[in-house]
Amino acid sequence: MNAATLAPEDINQNVTGSPAKRVLLLKPRGFCAGVVRAVDIVKIALDTFGAPIYVRKEIVHNSYVVNDLAGKGAIFVNELDEVPAGARVIYSAHGVSPAVREHAKERGLKVIDATCPLVTKVHVEAIKFAKQGYSLVLVGHRDHEEVEGTQGEAPTVTQVVSTVEEVAALVVPDPNKVAYLTQTTLSLDEARYMIEALKKKFPNIVGPHAQDICYATENRQTAVKNVAHGADVVLVVGSRNSSNSNRLVEVSQNLGTNSYLIDKAEDIRAEWIENVSTVAITAGASAPEILVQDVVQYLQGKGYGSVEEVEVMPENVRFGLPPEIVQAIASAPPIARDVTA
Repeated sequence: MNAATLAPEDINQNVTGSPAKRVLLLKPRGFCAGVVRAVDIVKIALDTFGAPIYVRKEIVHNSYVVNDLAGKGAIFVNELDEVPAGARVIYSAHGVSPAVREHAKERGLKVIDATCPLVTKVHVEAIKFAKQGYSLVLVGHRDHEEVEGTQGEAPTVTQVVSTVEEVAALVVPDPNKVAYLTQTTLSLDEARYMIEALKKKFPNIVGPHAQDICYATENRQTAVKNVAHGADVVLVVGSRNSSNSNRLVEVSQNLGTNSYLIDKAEDIRAEWIENVSTVAITAGASAPEILVQDVVQYLQGKGYGSVEEVEVMPENVRFGLPPEIVQAIASAPPIARDVTA
């Protein structure tokens, strides 16, 4: 079914005339290319070099993924000082500042960079604008690791704004020499309002040639926008510290549809689905499909007999592995095979 054609009157009716309980499973959902790449990097590093492998911060913002990798031998640390000198460390998908990279060199750490290529794109833009003499305005959430890393590329000329009120209060050396960038996991509407406010305050402001909000964030929000009106409740599978998952909840709520963020099926409260006919399910870009299927099974156990996948758009993006991993794979000894089998 094309999601754009979905309407409340499309809901299946049972023989008594009351709405049948059903699940709309949004697509695309879950892991994006950057998350797949980051998780694969940790797994390949563990297979190639053996445990332990240190990871600075959570490799992606999902507790299930982090716990699973920890069980395989990954050790997650907040700062590089917690990594033994000379050990191997992986940077998370959210990226790091030049100061972190320099600290790693000072401590002789063997670095594998799992920064999402789309985050790296924003870092490159920050460097470019700073070198051209612009004051930088970074639209995003101050406490997010991605913002910390991007701001670190040009800390003396970068200001972070999270609200329209903060835009109004901005002071820069030259109002005619201002550039903006955005965090990759903002809501599309939030980013648009902020950029409009920046353009109103600084009419000559410049920005990136292509928007910084990543394709996966945009696609998942678009899917919610297309389907939310045909659902009574939207469940978003994702962890509390996942920015893009929280934005999916906000998108649904802004459309007037009740929406809840859940880490796992057990988080669903009975009152959320009481007298509810249609539940839509999506997942943030760092949430694995196994958790989505657990939610589907939970709802099926509650009488939601119809499960319909609603694909809004195809998504076929893939990112290559970093050279450190490619070289490690190439130089790894061949796996011994049992020739007697």
